[in-house]
Amino acid sequence: MTGSNPAHWTAQDIPDQHGRTAVITGANTGIGFETAKALALRGAEVVLAVRDTNKGKCAAEEITLVAPTARVHVQRLDLSSLASVRDAAGGLRDAYARIDLLINNAGVMYTPHRTTSDGYELQFGTNHLGHFALTGLLLDLLPPSPASRVVTVSSAGHRMGGPIDLDDLDWRRRPYDRTASYGHSKLANLLFTYELDRRLPAGGPLAVAAHPGGADTTGSRSAMSHSSALTRAAFAAIRPLLLQSPERGALPVLRAATDPGVRGGEYYGPRGFQQSKGDPKVVRSSPQSYDTELQRRLWALSQEMTGIEFPSGTQPGRYSHE
Repeated sequence: MTGSNPAHWTAQDIPDQHGRTAVITGANTGIGFETAKALALRGAEVVLAVRDTNKGKCAAEEITLVAPTARVHVQRLDLSSLASVRDAAGGLRDAYARIDLLINNAGVMYTPHRTTSDGYELQFGTNHLGHFALTGLLLDLLPPSPASRVVTVSSAGHRMGGPIDLDDLDWRRRPYDRTASYGHSKLANLLFTYELDRRLPAGGPLAVAAHPGGADTTGSRSAMSHSSALTRAAFAAIRPLLLQSPERGALPVLRAATDPGVRGGEYYGPRGFQQSKGDPKVVRSSPQSYDTELQRRLWALSQEMTGIEFPSGTQPGRYSHE
């Protein structure tokens, strides 16, 4: 049952979510959509925070087909624009007095070298900086309870690309490596989660991370379109062996978001080979992700780059769930 740390945790173990509000970025497709649908089926009011509101409305309609009484809303959010992040946060603050779950799921993967509207490298700017800013702008709406969660979706790919270079996050001094850049953005998601966890007050809310393993989503297939022919061929060969459905890929995120036994600073992923597929459980991330000095430096840089100051209660080293 829920809270007993079952070995085979499924969506049926999600506690009742009536009276709770969840904001999920990138929820019109893939892992985000399946996360939103599962929460709506358990009674949550869900907000699909998406770049394309037409796609968001279609996703909302699809969710209400399976959950007719669900309250599903769409909020425009372009994480590659800090102005859009501020506008979205303002809209959410106007609409909701509280947010129980903030699920930072959206992202871009393996893109050619491009920049955000603020001039930052696209993958880092979207996957990390956009979510850093959104979290800072909404954090005070989360009730002080362990049931309140900021869940940031990382990737097994956070191990790719070698050490992150905080002095050259925009790849101005090095040849651009789209794979390494993606890996560094996903590493940043973990560094952010672990630092946020240390800054949050005892008693909640919690900062938790998750990754879907090898999820066969539209996004992952689209990312492969930017890759070489050899990489695309290899991806096609391993799909049946290492990838799981979006529904299964969403389970680590859902467990991180709802299981009463979750602790701040944990990282959830599939229990199978190379964390590629299987039932959700607590997993370990790379040694680099646990570097507390790197976490603090990235936090300071992220505040400088976004201009976002977190609420006064989130002071460095003041609190810990450890």
